[in-house]
Amino acid sequence: MIEEQKPFFYKFFTGKRLIATIVLAIVFLSGYTVGNISALKAADNQSGDGVVLSGLKLFSRSNDLDFDLFWNVWDLTKQLYYRDVDEQAMFYGAVSGIVESLDDPYSVFFTPEEAQEFNDDLNGTFSGIGAEIGKKDDYIVVIAPLNNSPAKKAGLMAGDYIIAVDGEDIVGATTDYAVKLIRGEKGTDVTLTILREGEDQALNITITRDEINIDSVTWEIRDDGIAVVNISMFNSDTTDLFRQAVQDIVSSGVDKMILDLRNNPGGLLTEAVNVAGFWVDGATVVQEKDGDTVQSFNAGGTAWLKDMKTVVLVDGGSASAAEILAGALQDYGLATIIGEQTYGKGSVQEYYEFKDGSAIKITTAEWLTAKGRSINEVGITPDIIVPYTYEDYETGKTPQFDKALNYLKQE
Repeated sequence: MIEEQKPFFYKFFTGKRLIATIVLAIVFLSGYTVGNISALKAADNQSGDGVVLSGLKLFSRSNDLDFDLFWNVWDLTKQLYYRDVDEQAMFYGAVSGIVESLDDPYSVFFTPEEAQEFNDDLNGTFSGIGAEIGKKDDYIVVIAPLNNSPAKKAGLMAGDYIIAVDGEDIVGATTDYAVKLIRGEKGTDVTLTILREGEDQALNITITRDEINIDSVTWEIRDDGIAVVNISMFNSDTTDLFRQAVQDIVSSGVDKMILDLRNNPGGLLTEAVNVAGFWVDGATVVQEKDGDTVQSFNAGGTAWLKDMKTVVLVDGGSASAAEILAGALQDYGLATIIGEQTYGKGSVQEYYEFKDGSAIKITTAEWLTAKGRSINEVGITPDIIVPYTYEDYETGKTPQFDKALNYLKQE
């Protein structure tokens, strides 16, 4: 349900043009799944120099730092604070502060509970409203509502600025804090106050939280002989599901496809590379740049779709692994990209789990497309730009999809 609210905040808008600087972060409102994960690794139990704190092994302790300060603050906090303290919460807070000091929205420390939520997200089942959020300057912005999610059904749109949750002002809040306010039990309501480009008043959108079960790949073969495949995110089952779709499509004799990556926030790199392999015949799909070192990731498998006339749909909610796939197909001339400029999330994160169940996700490099184009803070520019407006949403128009259909029918 969407209700208008009296205007009180228009700092971000000049006509219909956003002027805020993008600070890259994508966070599921059900948990903390973020962008593209290059590896899932468990921290080992090697012996050697290091410090063991509550089961976590920290390597390469600096000799230039006086850790007595840490313990002095720890002891004074316990002794002087006027209420009882939770030592486990203090410890995780201290560890989290180390990662937060990097000032990188993609590098995050997870408590065991948060790590479990993160893994649940990657497996495609979780509870929440079903949307990704990010930050632009000090403000929370919707990157994309997931298809068929409560957020999507309630009318939340990519590009909406969330300025309050259940009446609490969150301007200047962290994404973590916003997530905690928005997340809740299945069946309960949350009201988001949002600003939307082109609207004169703030809007209140009430969303009923629900369990989100994501089918990462869905497909259909239309009566006009065009296959439509939607990848909502790159989960651990995406390659297998996409293979099923391809087998169905190829066996039907279809030679034209729309690959819909709109509102796809990314996911697992390996899945994106595997999917690209259905078009890209053994060539480089993406490059990882770490300082002066560049590593290429090549497609495997059989390029069953290399002769398929393909249109890829993208928008501002297409990020990370979705951009890698779209960029590879564009670089090799294997698809025509239609829609709007993508999000521009091109950094690499690695994920390490510790033996107490906590974990760290940390940025280690940046992605480049197959031909060496930077994605980060730039995104992928479509070959054919087709905007999607709020008026289109309200009236049920589908200009991007319609353009893709017409383009393929003329081929």
